[in-house]
Amino acid sequence: MKNWKNWKKNLTAAGVLFVVCVGIYMNWMYTKDEQVANLTDKLDSDKLLSEAGLVLDSENVQDVDNPENTLTDYFAAVRLSRQEARDNAVGLLQEAMAYGDSEQAAQSGVQLEQLIQTGLCEAQIESLIIAKGYVDCVAYMSEDGISVAVATPEGGLQQADVAVIADIVMTQTDYSIGQIRVVEVL
Repeated sequence: MKNWKNWKKNLTAAGVLFVVCVGIYMNWMYTKDEQVANLTDKLDSDKLLSEAGLVLDSENVQDVDNPENTLTDYFAAVRLSRQEARDNAVGLLQEAMAYGDSEQAAQSGVQLEQLIQTGLCEAQIESLIIAKGYVDCVAYMSEDGISVAVATPEGGLQQADVAVIADIVMTQTDYSIGQIRVVEVL
């Protein structure tokens, strides 16, 4: 009987690992052709300002007159950074599950499941906010609350916009209104 429980637990962990790996692969496939701006490039002192735009190097020019490009780059870079951090955490948890004792492996399995649920919930919140007509957004969940960075709509972010975003967050999570922070990205 004990053998069956261990087998079942390992099969569940392998299934979760498979789903995470498929998600990572799909993310890689969809974003491999996109050039995502590196956050360190924004702080690089070797940039040159010309009339055409901000020159990062001789081949890569960003159009400073088109704020949509910089917003898209910002949200893509933030999502990539968040995904890389999650991938590292998943790797560490999988390592702990593989090399730890049964109690540690069970705890790591619970943490891995929570990490996956958090990622899915953030993605669902982002999709719903974008479906409401906002250009783009990124959600960050933590134990203390949730922060939602939203691209500034035309006319700026109004109280009605914050109410719509807060309503989406509260229906998808257990956070109260006091735990929700909405940040306007210009």
